[in-house]
Amino acid sequence: MIRTSLLSAAALCALLSAPGLASELRIGLQDDADILDPHQSRTFVGRIVYTGLCDKLVDLDKDVNIVPQLATDWTTSEDGLKLVMNLRDGVVFHDGTAFDAAAVVYNINRAMTLPESRRKSELASVSGIEATGPLQVTFTLKAPDSSLLAQLSDRAGMMLSPAAAEAAGADFGQNPVCSGPFRFVERIQQDRIVLEKFADYYDADQIKIDRVTYLPIPDTTVRLANLRSGELDMIECVAASDVAGVREDEALNSQESVGLGYMAIYANVRNGDRANTPVGQDARVRQAFSLAIDREALNQVVFEGTARAGNQPFAPTSPWFNQNIPVPARDVEAAKALLAEAGLERVAVEVQHANNPVVTQMMQVIQAMTAEAGFDVTLKATEFATLLSEQTAGNFQLSRSDWSGRPDPDGNLHQFVTCEGGINDPKYCNPEVDQLLNEARATSDNAARKAKYDAAGEILNRDLPIIYLGHQTYVFAMDKGVEGFEAYPDGMIRLKGVTDAD
Repeated sequence: MIRTSLLSAAALCALLSAPGLASELRIGLQDDADILDPHQSRTFVGRIVYTGLCDKLVDLDKDVNIVPQLATDWTTSEDGLKLVMNLRDGVVFHDGTAFDAAAVVYNINRAMTLPESRRKSELASVSGIEATGPLQVTFTLKAPDSSLLAQLSDRAGMMLSPAAAEAAGADFGQNPVCSGPFRFVERIQQDRIVLEKFADYYDADQIKIDRVTYLPIPDTTVRLANLRSGELDMIECVAASDVAGVREDEALNSQESVGLGYMAIYANVRNGDRANTPVGQDARVRQAFSLAIDREALNQVVFEGTARAGNQPFAPTSPWFNQNIPVPARDVEAAKALLAEAGLERVAVEVQHANNPVVTQMMQVIQAMTAEAGFDVTLKATEFATLLSEQTAGNFQLSRSDWSGRPDPDGNLHQFVTCEGGINDPKYCNPEVDQLLNEARATSDNAARKAKYDAAGEILNRDLPIIYLGHQTYVFAMDKGVEGFEAYPDGMIRLKGVTDAD
C-alpha cells in the first residue's frame, strides 16, 4: 500500500518529480521478535524478519527441498565427513563489505564459539571449516551429519557482516548487518521493526517493495481489524475462528500451508530452583497432566478443526511419526491414578503462556481439563519474547510455547532434549537419548534414522520433559493489492516478487 505523510513544499516537489512513489509493506506479526542476532535469537517472528534481512547459505522451496541461496552448489564426500560449498559471486553485505569464503568461515566459527550463541548444538557435528578457495568453503565433520544442510537453511546458515559482527560483539542485534534483500533501518521494542530495500542486493530486480515494516500485534482480533482498515497490508497467524470470514471477504486474499512444527508445554525438570515441584521432579505427574488433556477437543474448540492433534515433535501425517505411540485419548481416571501413585491428590502448578487470544483460550481449556484430574493450574500470560527469556533463565514451572519446525527431523528434537541442546530450557538430560539422537544424525539411511528417533521417542514419551499438544496450519491474510506472495510450510514471509498495487 502506498503511504505518504505531510511534507514541506520543497519535499513535496521533490517527491512529485521522482519516477514514482515509494511502496511500503506493513506486516502485522503475532509477537515481537527477540534479539536480532541470528546466532542468539530463537523467536519464530524473528525468523520472519530475517527472511527479509539475512540471506542463508541454502533455503527451502515450497516442497521443503533444500535449494541454493548464497551457496550455489555443494557436494558431500563418500565418507560423509566433508561438505564442500561453492558460493555466489558478486554478493555484498549491507555495509558494502564483500561476501566470500572468509566471511562464511567467520560466521560458522562465531555461531560455534560466541558464548551467547544458541546455534552450537545445531553445528555440533562440525569440527572445523576452512576457505578452500575465494568462493569455496569446506566443512570438516566429526561424524556424518544428515541434518547439517537443513541447519544451514535456517539461522545457523545466515550470513552476517564479519566487520559489523566483530565490532559489535554480543550487541550485534542492536544494528544487524546482513546480506538480504532489505537492510535494517530501525527498531522500537514492542512497536516496529523497519527495513528498506538494499540497492546492491544481488537479485534486487526481484524486490518490488521499497520498505517493509513489521508490527507486533499479539491480539488476533486487533491484527485483523487493522488489516481491514488499511493500517496493515498483510498479517500472519490468522485465528482459526477468523479463517472463514477472511476467505469470504472480497477485500482480502489468504494463503495457508500446514506447518512443520508443533505446539507444546515445556516442563522445568532441572533448570534452577523452580524445577523443585512435583511436576518438575516426577514424570508420573507430567504423564498425569498429559493424560488429562483432550487434544482433539483442543483442535475443535480452539482451532475449529484447522490444526492436528499430536503427541510427538512430528505430526501424525509425517513419515517420522512413531505409530507405536499414538495420540493418547483423554483419561482422567488414569491421570488420577498416576497422581495417587506419586502420593498426591491435588497439584498446584503455574503455567506461563504468550499473551495472545488463541493461546490464552487454549490454556483456559487445558486449565479446566486438568482440574478434573487434580491439577490446580494458575495461568500467567506474558509477552512472547519475555516468555522465552524466562524459559532460558529457568523462571518457570510449565511453559506453553510453539516451535515452527524444521525440514529435517533433527531440527525438531535434538536441540530441545539433548544434554547440551541450545534451547533445552527444561535442562532435561538423558545420555541414552543423546546417544540415539547423535547416531541418527550420523547416518543418511532414513530407515536407520527412523529407528533411532522411535527409540528416543519411547524414552521421551515416558519422561515427558515436553508435552506435545498438536500441529498448526499457517494462515496469512493480505489486502487485494498484495500479489505474488506464497505460503511455505516453514511459515516464513518471502518477499521476492511480491508487489503491492494499492
